[in-house]
Amino acid sequence: MGFLSVLSFAHKMVEERLSPGERAVDATVGTGADTLFLAKAAGPRGEVYGFDIQPEALKLAEERLRRAREDTGNSIAPSTLLLKSHAAMADELPPSWRGSVGAIMFNFGYLPSDDADKSVITLPDSSVAALGASLDLLRPGGIVTAVLYPGHPGGELEAEAAMAWASSVPQQTASAIVYRQLQRRTAPYVIALEKKKG
Repeated sequence: MGFLSVLSFAHKMVEERLSPGERAVDATVGTGADTLFLAKAAGPRGEVYGFDIQPEALKLAEERLRRAREDTGNSIAPSTLLLKSHAAMADELPPSWRGSVGAIMFNFGYLPSDDADKSVITLPDSSVAALGASLDLLRPGGIVTAVLYPGHPGGELEAEAAMAWASSVPQQTASAIVYRQLQRRTAPYVIALEKKKG
């Protein structure tokens, strides 16, 4: 049977916590897979924002969302995609979103597209800043997931920085977990944080 992939695990964690009609953020849009997943989970009464620094990523995501709207009769959440770094998330989201977001997903690394420049990667400083901002944006019981890729150049430093950040979050603020294949040091893995209620 096997274990869930890291992406499936992140989706499962979010699916169990994000309710229809809620707000969600895809902090690293990429090809739009997580954006679409969040838009489906939030449903037509929900709302999704997505961030990426590459125009190609937003184009791929917009096309994926357009096809899904046609296939589902527009039964997914309206989605706003911004050509901005995930580190700008707190400044770019409407003020009313602070403390009300059900889920924020990060999928670090580079854009997984054949034509993409693989040297354009997410970086430790901006990623940790975005992860920190995400906790302020979450509602109580909301979740942040981050898929980390230590196997590409620069990825190990980012993964270590994200792990150090997650480990430093006070237990009274959020619970933090890791989902990882222990025998492969460079395999992708997930960290997830659930904001404490009350």
